[in-house]
Amino acid sequence: MLRIAIQSKGRLFDDCMELLKESGIKLSNAKRTLLIPSSNFPLEVLYLRDDDIPECVANGVADIGIVGLNELREREKDARIVKELGFSKCRLSLAIPALIDYPGLEWFNGKTIATSYPNILRRFLDEKGIKADIHVIMGSVEISPNIGLGDGIFDIVSSGSTLVSNRLKEVECVMESQAVLIANNGLDQEKLEILDELLFRFDAVRNAEDKKYVMMNVPDSSLDDVLKMLPGVTSPTVIPLATQGWHSVHTVISEKVLWDLVGKLKNVGAQGILALNIEKIIQ
Repeated sequence: MLRIAIQSKGRLFDDCMELLKESGIKLSNAKRTLLIPSSNFPLEVLYLRDDDIPECVANGVADIGIVGLNELREREKDARIVKELGFSKCRLSLAIPALIDYPGLEWFNGKTIATSYPNILRRFLDEKGIKADIHVIMGSVEISPNIGLGDGIFDIVSSGSTLVSNRLKEVECVMESQAVLIANNGLDQEKLEILDELLFRFDAVRNAEDKKYVMMNVPDSSLDDVLKMLPGVTSPTVIPLATQGWHSVHTVISEKVLWDLVGKLKNVGAQGILALNIEKIIQ
């Protein structure tokens, strides 16, 4: 049995539970339960605060965990990163009142910076040779300059709307963050094998994101032109139709290029273009 630590609430919780569901791992909906076993996979889920996950994985309370890279770097615990998961993306940035002219990083010399991430901030300031005071505050960091707790802040930024609403502006991005899968360094062979199977399922889910399975009918006279346009996992699949002079072409493409590509395909003679959602891509 492999134990995975997951944030007990918030956006990262939602993303993790969706990933487990799409990976075919069934969990009960029991409320107020900290530890829930899967009914169809050798995995149990331990729900924790996000800032407790790195330590619990490092000391073996949990075998693996999903946590923001920012929390892992802040807690400085000895757990290895197994995989970047590509969701819950954000950045840790310095911000100051919007009306202040910002000449560069030297502005922070002699200033007070409010943050919930003092370790990451201190390493960055030391690296850059900036002498600033760090005021540690847990939660609502963005209000600090307005109530006199700091000249600027160092905090998580996603869309930037929270900064704007508090009359702040982002001036320095210190690190990019996303959800990562971390593991204890002492997993035995049995647990490593379960982890490999879990990673296989995660990859199948992640590979299918933002992808469409596209099918179309193409006259033989346009087949070469269509094939030149199409990407594919390996190459497009071409199948003769019952009607002479036509083929069916199947491929997988990114949703980002779908509409631009559809127009071009129609222009060279493709017909009956069908785009379907993909649940998994197993490679």
